[in-house]
Amino acid sequence: MYEPIRVKSVLTPADHADDFPGRSREEELDIQLAGHLAALLAVTDELGLGEAGDLIAGQVARLRGAPPVRHAGLSDAPASALHRRAHALAGRALVVAASRADTTVAILAAERMDAHTEALSAGTRLVGAH
Repeated sequence: MYEPIRVKSVLTPADHADDFPGRSREEELDIQLAGHLAALLAVTDELGLGEAGDLIAGQVARLRGAPPVRHAGLSDAPASALHRRAHALAGRALVVAASRADTTVAILAAERMDAHTEALSAGTRLVGAH
């Protein structure tokens, strides 16, 4: 059916060592987690949740080694849509935090999910961190 390859490949992994980022799985997860948290921070700031935003920003700074740029770009989306978006982003952050065993971020993400679920069920805009 298939004929085995009889010659060595001209290309070896050493030939392309510089083509691939030399990041570990942990570094990749840190980058992914920081991205999810930064997106959550943007929505949190748009909702005007200062205390919660500060907590999220602290974790983004820890993961990136520098404080995030905070700019509440207003999308004119209804608060319920923003809470749904924030809930989804917090859920993504929770999954990655659990994968990298980052308890601090996992707890923060779970608390944010609870807060946004509560806001959606109450049908009101959140005022505090929770």
